[in-house]
Amino acid sequence: MNPEKESVKDAAFMADALDLARTALAEGEFPVGCVIADGDNVVARGHRTGTTAGSGNEIDHAEINALRHLSGDMPDGDRSTLTLYCTMEPCLMCFSAIVLSGIVRIVYAYEDVMGGGTGCDRSKLPPLYRDAQLTVISGVLRENSLALFRQFFADSGNPYWADSLLSRYTLNQPLSP
Repeated sequence: MNPEKESVKDAAFMADALDLARTALAEGEFPVGCVIADGDNVVARGHRTGTTAGSGNEIDHAEINALRHLSGDMPDGDRSTLTLYCTMEPCLMCFSAIVLSGIVRIVYAYEDVMGGGTGCDRSKLPPLYRDAQLTVISGVLRENSLALFRQFFADSGNPYWADSLLSRYTLNQPLSP
């Protein structure tokens, strides 16, 4: 595929994921959105749930929610053509679930300095994870995602990861003029 065309497509799908992150933020949730696309079509969507009112739910990440929708729509389909777009770098749990799901391309907007899983040294992992063919692209519409996380962490009414490494890092990131 033409890299320029792929870049435009990545930005369009990330914009869709950002809309889901805005929905999560409007619901008081951690602002992460995720879409899974096959070529030119979105085949699954999800956003973060379970962070409001201190519920302590660390399972319902945007990627997991999207993968749940995917499994219902494509139970036995070939997933090697899929790309997962997420407004934040997948954590280790989500990264593992993505690999196990057979998705071979991940595109994310904002880096997770506290729990991101895409940069882990897979050479030391068991073959199931180590041998997975995977492409990871970071920074697509990063500024847009950063703005949502800054809004979330600046709101003292959101206790989720308040005063964490991620919160401090995010609030100290400059926004482009």
